[in-house]
Amino acid sequence: MNALAGRLVEFVGALREHGIGVGPGETVDAAAAVDVLGLADREQVRAALAATLLRRSGQRATFDALFDLYFPVAVGSAETAAETTDLAELREALVEALAQGDAERMRALAAAGVDVFGQYGSFGQGGQGGQGGGSGGMSGWSAYQTLERVRPDALLNRVLAAIRGAQGDGLGEALARQEATSRIAAFREQVQAEARRRTAEYRGRERIARHAVAPQTDLVSFTNASTAQLAELRRTIQPLSRKLATRLASRRRRARRGQIDLRRTLRRSLATGGVPMRPVLRERRPGRPELVLLCDMSGSVAGFAQFTLLLVRALADQFSKVRTFAFVELTDEITDLVTASAADPEALARRILTEAKLTRWGMSSDYGDSLGSFVDGWADAVGPRTSVLILGDGRTNGGDPNLAAVREIADRAKHVHWLNPEPRSAWGTGDSAALRYARVVPMHECRNLRQLTRLVTELLPG
Repeated sequence: MNALAGRLVEFVGALREHGIGVGPGETVDAAAAVDVLGLADREQVRAALAATLLRRSGQRATFDALFDLYFPVAVGSAETAAETTDLAELREALVEALAQGDAERMRALAAAGVDVFGQYGSFGQGGQGGQGGGSGGMSGWSAYQTLERVRPDALLNRVLAAIRGAQGDGLGEALARQEATSRIAAFREQVQAEARRRTAEYRGRERIARHAVAPQTDLVSFTNASTAQLAELRRTIQPLSRKLATRLASRRRRARRGQIDLRRTLRRSLATGGVPMRPVLRERRPGRPELVLLCDMSGSVAGFAQFTLLLVRALADQFSKVRTFAFVELTDEITDLVTASAADPEALARRILTEAKLTRWGMSSDYGDSLGSFVDGWADAVGPRTSVLILGDGRTNGGDPNLAAVREIADRAKHVHWLNPEPRSAWGTGDSAALRYARVVPMHECRNLRQLTRLVTELLPG
């Protein structure tokens, strides 16, 4: 039991490294749950640990990947992995398992595929491997290599035919296709989990947990996100915007009360013998603030800017006016494009780059000319009730950063904040003028959804 307790503590540590807050109380509850349930049913243990350790939505995928590393289904080559070494036989068996929805059989075939087709490095050459990967360089098992050989997606039509059988109505077809696609996706995840498990035995669980387990959605770096991760981020916009809108509205209600009016409070206190039992507050003028966004749409920064634009558009009801501008080499207003993006948010970046006038002849950002063209053409967009958010990495490609333009924007606006998707350690390196801009306006690191949520809550006016 001591070994199990140590494994549980290591598992909790890995969860913390991936941004999942687990305290001593949750850890004690998890240990008590495992003590009651025992280890006979692995999926029951998984469910018990998830129930006791997780407190927020969106954490389960990371939890499951780490659980498979620290509480593996097998050690070494799974017993069922030796059932076939022939690719055609494995694919035939996989069609049958997918059609029947046999999860255990699918897991066995995933193990077989990784064992036979996923080895690389010294393992793939018949080496013995060893802790740390042996002496022959990188060694392990590759889910990508396995899936390239097995090609489960290419089996969709065969699986579909087996699932639907003789049923040919439209509804049955749609349901069958959805079920087949879901089962193939589950098989792909089983292959990935098996490859991580096998590699972790030789490379070390901690190392694989740190580098091979995808972070939670809200910790994915905007600038390094894959297409699938960006799509997942976009799916979070509506629920996140509702949560943030509630916070902003609540803060505005509290702020509307204003400060104590000393003269009126003292006058009212005469009725209670000079004791100010009922303070009088100054009434603040009702009204919602204005917001201006100025966004760098070049290179990898475009993904960060696009997501932030969609989020702010979803929060538009919290502001009296929202105007949006994009730039690469020049600045142009894109307020109408962002407003029209509700029907097709994935195409927003493409529409901005093709329909707005942002470049002269290239796609390299020119902060100096872009900021200057904004001040020259749209200075009236910024006033004493306006909050300005500048989104960009501040990399000028060696050009003039035009600090004077930033100062003019700051002088006109009520608040200006710069959100930078690069890590703070990279500011000022190479062609980055981030530290120079940070001396003019407050600059904030904003690399992922968690940081963006916090900054939107703290920085946007209530």
